[in-house]
Amino acid sequence: MMDMMNTIELMTLGFLSEEPLCGYRLRKKMEQLQGYMQAVSDGTLHTVTSRFVKAGYIGETFNVVNGRRLREFHLEPAGRAALIDELKNTSGYMLTNITKWAVVMSFLSVIPDEEDRRVVLRRRLDLLESDVRRLYSDGEGPIDNDDVTDKYRRAIIMVHDAEIDAERSWLKQELGIDK
Repeated sequence: MMDMMNTIELMTLGFLSEEPLCGYRLRKKMEQLQGYMQAVSDGTLHTVTSRFVKAGYIGETFNVVNGRRLREFHLEPAGRAALIDELKNTSGYMLTNITKWAVVMSFLSVIPDEEDRRVVLRRRLDLLESDVRRLYSDGEGPIDNDDVTDKYRRAIIMVHDAEIDAERSWLKQELGIDK
């Protein structure tokens, strides 16, 4: 159906893998997970859920609650298979962008095979072992962190480096790799 899911699509299938949800509760869960990144509009969620219903990834039921018609979604087997495939093949920005990676990690346990989960974690660790510590650019290439003089940018670098160190440590522990 699609080459690579975006975070809204991934969260839709991920949250529905946990329980059936109405659109409102699904949107609220997405907003909680994404934090400051961006709000999820009703229109975007409606577009995704309608496309997924048509593709057979999710099903829908209608109930009347407090006199109002409530549309509730549930995950179909094809949707679970698509979610697992997407998670197993995590790459690109879903692997490199920390906010997108947090979405992937939130649903990684949906992958039934432990070894397949470990492959994804190893891919992330390999990325963190590369040159990911340079946050700023002069427009032509990355600036060495030691050349950044602004104290607020240096603070961002310090926090960023601590996060990378903590994640790298966790990944190595999870993968059973000696530090």
